[in-house]
Amino acid sequence: MAADEPQPTSVLNTHTLTQSIVPPRPDEPEPPEPETQLVSRTDNGPGTGSGSFPGTGRRTGSRASGRGRLGAGLVEVPVVPVKDPASAVLDNPVVAEGKRFCNNCGAEVGRGNDGEPGDPEGNCPTCDQPFNFRPRLFRGDLVGGQYEVLGSIAYGGLGWIYLAKDHNVSDRWVVLKGMIDTGDETSMASVVAERRFLAEVEHPNVVKIYNFVEHPDPKTGSLIGYIVMEYVGGQSLRQLALEHHREAGRAEPLPIGQVIAYGLEILPAIGYLHSIDMLYCDLKPDNVIQAGEQLKLIDLGAVRKTDDYESPLFFTAGYAAPELSTEGATVASDIYTVGRTLAVLSIEFAGYTTRYRHTLPGPDAEPLFALFVSYHRVLKRATHADPVLRFASAEEMADQLTGVLREVMALGTGRPRPGLSTVFGVEARTFGAGLVVADSLPVPDPVEVASVLPLPLVDTDDPAAAVLASITATEPAELVAALASAPQDSIEVRLRLVKARMEQGDLRAAGAELAAARKLVTHPTDWRPDYFHGLLALADNAPKAAREAFDRVYDAVPGEVAPKLALAVSAEYAGDHFAAARYYELVWRVDHSFVSAAFGLARVYLAQGARAGAIEVLESVPDTSSHHVAAQVAAIKVKARAHEVANVVEHELHDAAKRLERLALDAERRTQLSAEVLEAAYGWVRAGKPGANPAHPQRTVLGCELSERELRFGLERCYRALARLASSPEQRHALVDKANAIRPRTLT
Repeated sequence: MAADEPQPTSVLNTHTLTQSIVPPRPDEPEPPEPETQLVSRTDNGPGTGSGSFPGTGRRTGSRASGRGRLGAGLVEVPVVPVKDPASAVLDNPVVAEGKRFCNNCGAEVGRGNDGEPGDPEGNCPTCDQPFNFRPRLFRGDLVGGQYEVLGSIAYGGLGWIYLAKDHNVSDRWVVLKGMIDTGDETSMASVVAERRFLAEVEHPNVVKIYNFVEHPDPKTGSLIGYIVMEYVGGQSLRQLALEHHREAGRAEPLPIGQVIAYGLEILPAIGYLHSIDMLYCDLKPDNVIQAGEQLKLIDLGAVRKTDDYESPLFFTAGYAAPELSTEGATVASDIYTVGRTLAVLSIEFAGYTTRYRHTLPGPDAEPLFALFVSYHRVLKRATHADPVLRFASAEEMADQLTGVLREVMALGTGRPRPGLSTVFGVEARTFGAGLVVADSLPVPDPVEVASVLPLPLVDTDDPAAAVLASITATEPAELVAALASAPQDSIEVRLRLVKARMEQGDLRAAGAELAAARKLVTHPTDWRPDYFHGLLALADNAPKAAREAFDRVYDAVPGEVAPKLALAVSAEYAGDHFAAARYYELVWRVDHSFVSAAFGLARVYLAQGARAGAIEVLESVPDTSSHHVAAQVAAIKVKARAHEVANVVEHELHDAAKRLERLALDAERRTQLSAEVLEAAYGWVRAGKPGANPAHPQRTVLGCELSERELRFGLERCYRALARLASSPEQRHALVDKANAIRPRTLT
């Protein structure tokens, strides 16, 4: 790009892709990691649960439980070596005093005074509840007659965790999860609940529960319950974040691509639990371990049935949904914890348990969110204050997060990352693929754009879905008649009528159909009426209203390409070239099948005077596209610019000629383009060859030397050839006159 040329105001700065997240870094008075809290739930009914998401044609249950490669084939995630189990045993298992709280009233317990360490065992000074933070099992203990204890490996929200060998099953390594305090009836109730249904869980991303055993307390002799679980020998996401922090030597989060990859492993596991009527409740970085290439949810202590409104509810401040303590756990509250976990891992999130306990910093305060707007919108929807407005299922969130990962990786690597949408059709037709006129690309007609933008897929759960699939009419009038006679009215029928009425040119009737469709909406997250509202506003030449409607759709489905393309053209019509270029660039970088975005980006670059940027985009249209030739022709015309002699660049003349020679064009089109290139060269020579490179080895363009005489001859030949191809006598005579006028004086 020439140094003195205006820079396109849209080029996305992607150098921060390799930056990301700091580990959960606390600011005072936050503890290093929030403690799991417990709330007794005895009076609340069901909150937001799962159901069918409007407009997607899919249920909210889990996708298949088979695990794909970590990173979804889009990003490489560093492999975490599996530890030797014996190396995980702690030499001196102690619960830090700062993490000692009464399980009954939450008061601080076991704290030291005047430099003396606190006692890990005793009674709460506030409520007299007994507490005991010492391990209850020791090396050599045989639990349940088959599990030989090697020692303590960690302390969790519900107590000590021990490593053991299962002598009844090939000496496999297992984990025993015990209780915080044998006198705590609430904790005991949680273990009983786990024993009742957790053995049903069978998913590769969820730790496996093998057994439930009891063992006498070494001090009181009373029986203590232990869950026997699969041993997972990797590192928790919190440990990985802290390690990354230490290696970087500064507060630097994990790479965003890696964090999203973690989310795409977590969501199927959460969705699987939902599909068998269980809620995880307490997702956080500590409760997810990466071992090798696999992620696992490792702590099922807070898991509960979806219809359980009585047993104790465990959650962690900073990750828990705001309604959890008053309305209980739901699918929506689990979705919230996923969003918070990704946020904590992906940004330097100081204050996530205080100032931002139930909110996120905005793009103005967080550079990562400003750079990756779609990612920010995924997190905003997942953590919306209103549970009804969150993603309706783990699968829906995973679909959108996958789209965002494609976007992030495309921006970071410069390579397109296309993928099929589950809610939108493909771009069947391209808009704006015109030729250059007066050094600009013509802005497409709004009605044309509204008619060719991708449409939402038909919801297969819609009562009229089968009827819509059987309609073969393509002409607007025939389609209106077929839809009007559909045996059952539905939102899908009405939305298709909106489109058909628009194509008839009857915008008033289209608006009436849209109003009827809105009355049939059954869920506030149904974004389809907003999308059709945007299309109708475009057709009515109301870009501001269109932009507002499409922005609401973007909020709802931030991983989709179609709303961004619609936003781009709306911004272009509104004269906001910065926003238009950003959205067009976003679409084009992700998916080169959306050729409308390439022509749109070239248009707004030219409108900003950024010729080199426009040429680069046009030349990037792949030769597999049906619009490749049109894009190449447009690039040649931009380079030629015969009417702006002062801005002609010599090397662009040579490049335009070379590209023209390689293109497969009909005779008339090739000759027309040749004339334009030679006209540009002739004007440049007549102007004194500004900016010429004397050392340039090639001094000809399309076989003509860069001299006034030879270029005149070349233009004469072009004009006479075009005259022979002219479709009318008037055109022929005009071209012959041009040929005679340009011909240099000769003796013959």
